[in-house]
This record gives sequence, C-alpha cells and structure tokens, in this order.
Amino acid sequence: MNRRHALRAAAALLATALLAGCASPHYLQLNPQRSVSVPQSGSGQAVTVAAVDEREDDVVGTRTGSAMSTAVITVSAHELVPHLQREAERAVRDMGFSPTTQPGNDRPSLTLTLQHLGYERGDSRPVIDEARLEAVLEVKVTNQGTTYTGTYTSRRTQSYAVRPGRDANRRMLNDLIGDALDRAFSDPELAQLLAR
Repeated sequence: MNRRHALRAAAALLATALLAGCASPHYLQLNPQRSVSVPQSGSGQAVTVAAVDEREDDVVGTRTGSAMSTAVITVSAHELVPHLQREAERAVRDMGFSPTTQPGNDRPSLTLTLQHLGYERGDSRPVIDEARLEAVLEVKVTNQGTTYTGTYTSRRTQSYAVRPGRDANRRMLNDLIGDALDRAFSDPELAQLLAR
C-alpha cells in the first residue's frame, strides 16, 4: 500500500513539474542583426543615430496563446535597444556616413524605433500548432528640413509539433527583427535623404 502511495505521489510530482516547465516564462536576450547590403551614398558626413523602443510592455506574448498564461515571453527594452542602436549605426556606417549619438543643429539624423513585437498562438490543427510573430520598425530620417518616415513590418508563421523552447524562440525573434532591419536599411530613400 505504501508503495502504491509513493508511486502516485511521484507521478503527481512529475506531472506538476512537467506542467510547470511548460508554463515557465521566457526572458529572452535578443541580438538581431541586419544581413543585407545597404545603398552607398555617403562620403563620411556625420549623422546623428538613435534607437528607441516605443512598445507599451516588455511582454511580447505567451507561449500558450492564452492571455492569462504564466508562460509569458519577455524581451526587455533596456537590453534590446543597445543592439538596435548598434545595428542602426552599422547600417549608417556601411552607407558611407559617420554615425554619432551627439545631436547637431544642421546634422542629418536617423531614428530607429521598435513600434511592435508580437508573439501569439496561431491556428491549431491535429498534432500541429502555430506561432505567429510580428515586428514593426519605423525609421525617421531628417535632413535640411525634410523628413522621410518609413515603416517596415516583418511577419512569420512558425508551425511546430513540440512547443518551441527558449533557444528556438530567441532564434525566431532574432530572425524576425533582423528581417525588419533588412527591409528598413535597404530602403534607398533613407540613404538618399541623408546624403542630400
């Protein structure tokens, strides 16, 4: 009898541990990178570069798709913005300009803004689930009284039989933001206005 109780208790503990593992939050440290070439238009001019995160919340979604779930996916703005700043400066440098964080009255400027980062559950089918991801970046360039604003959206639907773990989610979100960065900095209008 004692053995049966011990086995039941062990099974209950195992089930609880598995459920807790499924519902555990993911705090992701992202490092998105641009992978496409950018238009060349500069000749060393200084450009003020800034990256900001205008999301209302660091939580990008839940792994289960339920709003009440404890399996939240969090990407800290405090940790992400320096990576976005680095990529924006790298893009400006690759365009042929000299990026700086110091504002200047007559200096062209480029501001990269993360407006949205979302992760939600998509359609479910037998054995297969989906995750729907979306990133929205805005780039605002100002030079000599002229402003150009572009919005660049990257969407991805990922099917899976086993719910993605922390590393898979980090990779998917890095790729998602990287794609939005590619879309943004391959826009020739940005480089043309900076070079004006």
